[in-house]
Amino acid sequence: MVKVQKLGHIAIRVKDIARAKSFYIELGMNLVWEDDDWCYLEDNDDRNGLALLGPGYKAAGPHFAFHFHDRHEVDLVHNRLKASGVHVGAIHDHRDGTASFYLKDPEGNLLEMLYEPPGGVPNNQLERK
Repeated sequence: MVKVQKLGHIAIRVKDIARAKSFYIELGMNLVWEDDDWCYLEDNDDRNGLALLGPGYKAAGPHFAFHFHDRHEVDLVHNRLKASGVHVGAIHDHRDGTASFYLKDPEGNLLEMLYEPPGGVPNNQLERK
């Protein structure tokens, strides 16, 4: 049986991405990924993540995510949940090399099951400079 490997990130809604991003960078978070309507930061030690979702971000709402280090395990978890009657979204392969799907827990909280490639989420900040 595949088990979650780590609670990898949380995603929160923010009104002003620039202001929120600056606040969390001042707290010591590192900017890893930035787009027009969201950004992703990680801590220095365990690479725990925080996604800041701007007002226009529509792909997902506030959620928490379990990370997996093997892409195949995301497929296994997806299939197991679906077979047990849990409504799960489709698996999406993302442009940053990750793959994930969303579902709700029995209390209605949104969560994501995410494959994170070896080395973590690639940093797009080098490209943007």
